[in-house]
Amino acid sequence: MEQGLGFSHFLAQIDAVGIGVLALLISLSVASWYLIITKSIANFIAKKRATEFLKYFWGVESLEEVRKSLNNTAPNNAFAELAKLGIDAAADSKVHDKHKLAAAGGTSEFLTRALRNGIDQEAARVENGLTLIASAGSAAPYIGLLGTVWGIYHALIQIGLSGQGTLDKVAGPVGEALIMTALGLAVAIPAVLAYNAFVRRNRIWLARLDAFAHDLFVLITVGEVSEADDDSSNVHPIPQTIAPATTYSNLEERGQ
Repeated sequence: MEQGLGFSHFLAQIDAVGIGVLALLISLSVASWYLIITKSIANFIAKKRATEFLKYFWGVESLEEVRKSLNNTAPNNAFAELAKLGIDAAADSKVHDKHKLAAAGGTSEFLTRALRNGIDQEAARVENGLTLIASAGSAAPYIGLLGTVWGIYHALIQIGLSGQGTLDKVAGPVGEALIMTALGLAVAIPAVLAYNAFVRRNRIWLARLDAFAHDLFVLITVGEVSEADDDSSNVHPIPQTIAPATTYSNLEERGQ
């Protein structure tokens, strides 16, 4: 009897409800691991590209040079997209009629709305897939517990019909039913850890992007003031007193 018990025997004795619970756990596990792997790779690439772009951005002489570079090469990271969005918004506000709704409030307000919209779009993008990971982490233990309860119920029914209530007859089927709980925990634990890691990364990423948007707003508005003082100049210099407000490593050290 002991040799007949185990996972294979559990699968052979499982009914339709148990199969459904097992299939659901496997589906959650596959989906969560797919998102964990793909988002980890995407985040690594995004961080690398953002670091390269910021190094280039703070090394150029003017925003005009950045604008030309972004026009020639499509942005490949959130910071480059935000820079292009801000520079284009500043240029578009000049051609808009001030009485139109899009340019209401002047260039400063128009630029602020454009940068905020860009940050909101990036926030929505980085949140993609986290709902499923969170659902797997929170629901998988209960799904596994449902399978265990259902398995114990059927095991007790079979024991009652056989009329043999000895310990060896009870422990085997009940032990097999607990496999579902173990599977639920195996699905939930990696999902919970990954979700917490992604949430922390996204919080730091968006805080860094928000700081860059603030720096970009200052650079563009200072450039416009300089241009107003000297209409013959088409170059918007990046003031040497303006430096990156924050860095990725600084945010990580503060544990944001």
